[in-house]
Amino acid sequence: MADFSTYFTMSEADAIEYAKGKLDLFPKGARLSCREIGDGNLNFVFRVVDEDSGQSIIIKQAGPVARISDEFKVSPDRNRIEYEILKVHNELAPGLAPRVYHYDPVMNCTVMDDLSDHVIMRKAMIEHRQFPLFADHITTFMANTLLLTSDVVMNHKEKKVLQGKFINPDLCEITEDLVYTEPFYDCPRNDVFPPTRDFARKLLWEDEKVLLETAKLKFDFMTHGQSLIHGDLHTGSIFVREDSTKVIDGEFAFYGPAGYDVGNVLANLIFAYVNARQTMEEGPEKERHIGWVLKTIEEVADLFQEKFMRLFHERATERVARYPGFDKWYLAGIMRDTSAVTGLELARRTLGIAHVKDITSIADEAKRAEAERICLIAAKTFILERDAIAKGKDYLQVIRDSEARASA
Repeated sequence: MADFSTYFTMSEADAIEYAKGKLDLFPKGARLSCREIGDGNLNFVFRVVDEDSGQSIIIKQAGPVARISDEFKVSPDRNRIEYEILKVHNELAPGLAPRVYHYDPVMNCTVMDDLSDHVIMRKAMIEHRQFPLFADHITTFMANTLLLTSDVVMNHKEKKVLQGKFINPDLCEITEDLVYTEPFYDCPRNDVFPPTRDFARKLLWEDEKVLLETAKLKFDFMTHGQSLIHGDLHTGSIFVREDSTKVIDGEFAFYGPAGYDVGNVLANLIFAYVNARQTMEEGPEKERHIGWVLKTIEEVADLFQEKFMRLFHERATERVARYPGFDKWYLAGIMRDTSAVTGLELARRTLGIAHVKDITSIADEAKRAEAERICLIAAKTFILERDAIAKGKDYLQVIRDSEARASA
């Protein structure tokens, strides 16, 4: 029997022994079962259940390489970062993240709430399910976590101390490569759908203006420590029920541009929209679902700005941030970044190594190719025209224009 004094990658049986020997969360003698449920790119996720009471927890363990590819050597310290960011999220956005119970720096694992009564949002969106409270929940989460960790609100020295806890070089490097660099040239590591390759080359890879703007954005990401961002806030990192939203998978967290999180949410809602457009049968059900997704995109963009501005006026402590006009200037910068990141995420999930099932599950090759053209045309617009895109209606207009161009 392992004593867990030295790191190793756990099996399901090991996770049961860990729960019995290292945690004080189950009754003595409890009949525990375990299943490894991780299907992400980085970690091992174990669900441990008390067979008698039904009580359950999640043990999430980080290894020395990413599951997506052993090319990515990533520090297991990301597990500490996830533990720390979940504590921050529970403090600043209570009810919108799972609770955490334990962190083990030797076994590189975190113990947290089991959210099995929720569903991963990407899966639910591919099933064309609707969540009417999602826009309200996620915009509260983003406004609170992004503003309340910024220099607008925090004591600047305390903010710098917090920033030091979230230095995250390995996972930032993954973002710098996979989001800002590799989608914009014919990188050998890219996984490009063959019918899309020539289109991507002409639209993006050979456009020097696009390349210059993505270079600027990459350096903004690397140097602009504005807010404590989640860093990977897509629909695969969100659990949902009709009445609940929980943000998970915060191991990419670091101090970066606030718009990075907002743009990721919007881009992944666009993927959900494109999936529904291409896969649902024509009729009232499709119209209702597409209408809801478009309304959600619009609400996320607009509600975030409303809540952010209201919170700014309630909580700003920095004297100069309260000068007339500063609030609008500050938010406008976040929304420029939001538009740009929406475009970057659309491009990288279409052309890079880490795709989304919203697109790859489109079985008809012609429809998938059209979906990818829509995403790439929109991506270019969101990047190049980011100064003019802020309101929800602007996002819907880009989607409509991109659809028209993709099918022309």
